[in-house]
Amino acid sequence: MANPTPYRALPAERRHRLLKHAIASSREVRALYIQRLAALPGGFRPVTLQSWPADKLAQEVVRRRAEKPEDEADLLLLLYVEIQPEIQTAFLDAAGVKHEGGRIDDELEAPYTDEAGVRRGVEVVRERFGSDGAHYLWTILRYNRAAWPGIEALVEDAPPA
Repeated sequence: MANPTPYRALPAERRHRLLKHAIASSREVRALYIQRLAALPGGFRPVTLQSWPADKLAQEVVRRRAEKPEDEADLLLLLYVEIQPEIQTAFLDAAGVKHEGGRIDDELEAPYTDEAGVRRGVEVVRERFGSDGAHYLWTILRYNRAAWPGIEALVEDAPPA
């Protein structure tokens, strides 16, 4: 893929684990992906898919690329807030943004900090998290740049090397 999104740039195994978590954690997500797989040509019947464990269902979703572009931001939010919150927590701490365990306070409105705060957050994430941090920053740039002033000058809109 010439210009993948942050979600599609994740290795298939990582997307599989992420979807497995999402499917196991939410009946609505599970039902959505069962519906999508059943609608694909050569797909399975919904009753068959309903009997599958989350692991097998997630594997088939990734294999058949049943995730839609509108799912990607939600899945990446799940990754960086629930599954791997340490990166977002470090970014928010360094940027001086009020949060609890990586979840931004609901009372805050974008932009959440100034350019200096964004710069501090970017530096900390790069230093501590390497390529995982670069992917996180690319995700912010792609899906939520308006909330983080000056991030365009600090992060490339391309897959991390």
